Amino acid sequence: MHHRAPAPSRRTLLTVTAAAAAAAVTGVTAPVAHAEQERHDDRKLQRIIDRMSLEEKVGQLFVMRVYGHSATAPDQADIDANLKEIGVRTAAELVGRYHVGGVIYFSWAHNTRDPHQIAELSNGIQQAGLAQPTPIPLLISTDQEHGIVCRVGEPATLVPGAMALGAGGSLADARKAAQIAGAELAAVGIRQNYAPVADVNVNPANPVIGVRSFGSDPRAVAGLVAAQVKGYQRAGVAATSKHFPGHGDTAVDSHYGLPTITHTRAQWTELDAPPFESAIDAGIDSIMTAHIVVPALDPSEDPATLSRPILTGILRQQLGYDGVVVTDSLGMEGVRTKYGDERVPVLALKAGVDQLLNPPNLDVAWKAVLAAVKGGELTEDRLDESILRILRLKTKLGLFRQPYVTRAGVDRVVGTRAHLDRADRIAEQTTTLLLNEDGFLPLSPARHGKVLVVGADPASPSGTTGPPTTTLATALGELGFTATALSTGITPTAARIEEAVAAAAGQDVVVVGTYNVTAAGPQRTLVARLVASGVPVVTIAIRNPYDIARISGQRATLAAYSWTDVELRAAVRVLAGRARPKGRLPVPVQSADDATVVLYPVGHGLSYS
Repeated sequence: MHHRAPAPSRRTLLTVTAAAAAAAVTGVTAPVAHAEQERHDDRKLQRIIDRMSLEEKVGQLFVMRVYGHSATAPDQADIDANLKEIGVRTAAELVGRYHVGGVIYFSWAHNTRDPHQIAELSNGIQQAGLAQPTPIPLLISTDQEHGIVCRVGEPATLVPGAMALGAGGSLADARKAAQIAGAELAAVGIRQNYAPVADVNVNPANPVIGVRSFGSDPRAVAGLVAAQVKGYQRAGVAATSKHFPGHGDTAVDSHYGLPTITHTRAQWTELDAPPFESAIDAGIDSIMTAHIVVPALDPSEDPATLSRPILTGILRQQLGYDGVVVTDSLGMEGVRTKYGDERVPVLALKAGVDQLLNPPNLDVAWKAVLAAVKGGELTEDRLDESILRILRLKTKLGLFRQPYVTRAGVDRVVGTRAHLDRADRIAEQTTTLLLNEDGFLPLSPARHGKVLVVGADPASPSGTTGPPTTTLATALGELGFTATALSTGITPTAARIEEAVAAAAGQDVVVVGTYNVTAAGPQRTLVARLVASGVPVVTIAIRNPYDIARISGQRATLAAYSWTDVELRAAVRVLAGRARPKGRLPVPVQSADDATVVLYPVGHGLSYS
């Protein structure tokens, strides 16, 4: 039976590691002094662990979602959602009942309405953590990859996503983008970001990674991953490379199924491992697991999240990583396919995981880990190993010293003109000109004054930008064009296509925003009908650059790699000649009919003469 010792004072906990935390943020340490400081900190952290109850230890391993904009007074609909899914009313109650070590923010959970609100929510969660019998600050996290995956939107600065940065090819830009993003996250109390993506996208049919990857070249991806790790962590945010051991060559989305990677061990070493090795060399704070099966690495065919040969054998022992390992969401089907929800968290800990992210039923998962310790399947020492890693990270981030953020800090850092301007400059380096028949581009108001913008309007990744057709038309209008927006959607109906063709009459050019064009899809029909109308057509791939392989007849094609405002505005400046196209394809575009035929190789990108 676990006997609980008296809890330390809150003042003791909050002053445990002030010097080390400050040194970690600034990066100014002498090696010998740093090693001694780490040993000193570990002794203090171990004393904290020794005072924790078993229930508190179990809770420290979990990072959980919660609905609401406030830690104590969310809207009634969010209270209802929390009661239904978690059995608590508020974030504060979540921390109080389950002693969770972290909380993950989502826009759909109404956690990220605006920067001041986010900061207040973060402070409320930290206050709840420090009110526990053993007061420990929480590690608040989110998926702020940028590009097509964002949880915090405008007025925060949105920077180009991974594949756009891959097209730009600048390590300095990648590092600066992460530093800007990290500084703004830290200002609102988010101190762990599940980025950068370290997957190498070698499969154009990959339904879940795609433009979230920097590209298809393992060495190029490795360099960009390391640059972003340094950028985030210099800003005081724990970077998280994902999804180990590599999710880039899948045809199944692990949110909905269990993918299998057929790479041999040699192929994995050559294709998938380099970005993770680079992240580790750069001092990555945390690594996220993938819910994928890799038989060459573990013949049991357990998903990597639950695989001891992969997480302990390869990641810990072969690659020498001793930082925090966090699961991908435990609510995803990929990890739930083979085992029940009560077994998954226990097996993940046995495999070598430290943080258990977002289980579908926290009560089931929490009690399962508790029972596994009481029943001897897991030892308390095993929990202590993971808790020490988690507390080391919280120490490094300065959370024991100062867990709270301020409104003034938000105003000083988030969405500043300097950040926004730098994001625009970075985005201009990423837009890729794939096709420009007879030098049709750039457009000019004198020759192409009337522009119709049609195409797909996917939901904003951050909930605050777009829609893309409106963003493109507005940006063109600001540059002197008379631009009209007509949303035709991702799957335009025959009637909508006819409406677009009719609207094109009398226009000087039609700009079509394409989104994952398929061989028999209506977007392909839309482009073909517009081309047949005789009005010059320019397409902008607002997600995957592979769209160009399935359309023809257009006068020019740009790749923007995302539909966030920063990337679309940059594409318009290139379209209008206000910026020169400088991006180069970070992935090959193959023929839609024959994958062995490369239409546009890695490195392709046209310039204006």
